[in-house]
Amino acid sequence: MPQAKISIRGLSKAFVKREAADEQTRVEVLKDIGLEVADQEFLCIVGPSGCGKTTFLRIIDGLIPFDRGEIRIDGRSVAGPGQDRGMVFQSFGLLPWRSVYGNVAIGLEIAGIPAERQRLIVDRWIEMVGLKGFERHYPHELSGGMQQRVGIARVLAIDPAVILMDEPFGALDAQTREFMQEELLRIWSRTKKTVVFITHSIDEAVYLADRVVVMSARPGRIEEILAIDLPRPRWEYDVRGTPRFAELRSHIWKKLRQEQVTMAAPPRD
Repeated sequence: MPQAKISIRGLSKAFVKREAADEQTRVEVLKDIGLEVADQEFLCIVGPSGCGKTTFLRIIDGLIPFDRGEIRIDGRSVAGPGQDRGMVFQSFGLLPWRSVYGNVAIGLEIAGIPAERQRLIVDRWIEMVGLKGFERHYPHELSGGMQQRVGIARVLAIDPAVILMDEPFGALDAQTREFMQEELLRIWSRTKKTVVFITHSIDEAVYLADRVVVMSARPGRIEEILAIDLPRPRWEYDVRGTPRFAELRSHIWKKLRQEQVTMAAPPRD
């Protein structure tokens, strides 16, 4: 495996849940996570609902502190948010009073990039995500898929080393979702960013990823890491219709089904 872009060792996280005025319960969300993500890798994470996937992603982004362990990006320890990471959320998170151009430019404005340089960067990424001609449109004038493309362009504009994506296509209809998956792979093939992508869709994970991480039921652990040996570019090979795609999908489904059964089982005395 190439040199790790992201290196995670012994990561654990718990939240304290208040049951009553004088009673608290410690809920263990993640336990002893170890993972390495290669430079330019597209990694997908799947797991049962409530297993800590989103918490894990937000910890990598520096939005949530962790209790134990270590995270390094390019060898540097992560202790909080940084410009080397960018997050794309399921809720598009666009500012309704800003145009497409204004939403893509916001990170550059905050960073103090000169206006002329901003224009070059924003124009490049708006064209890259297929929204040239929509610069002056506002979010309410765009479809869901177009809004998410604005969100992706906004992250790409700040040029992070790592892009974190938390179910970015979960709110889209099935047809738009498949289209956006292809668009994302086209963008990734040109930018070669390192991507960590959370999804509830096994099909989506198999279609997008170089490797798929399967997480266990809470407390979330890494149950398996599966290499996806399908040819790229995926959109040229119609990989969804191949026996290997079905085989990989079935393998992951069985793992997740086993975890769901574990979650539903009554506790032992």
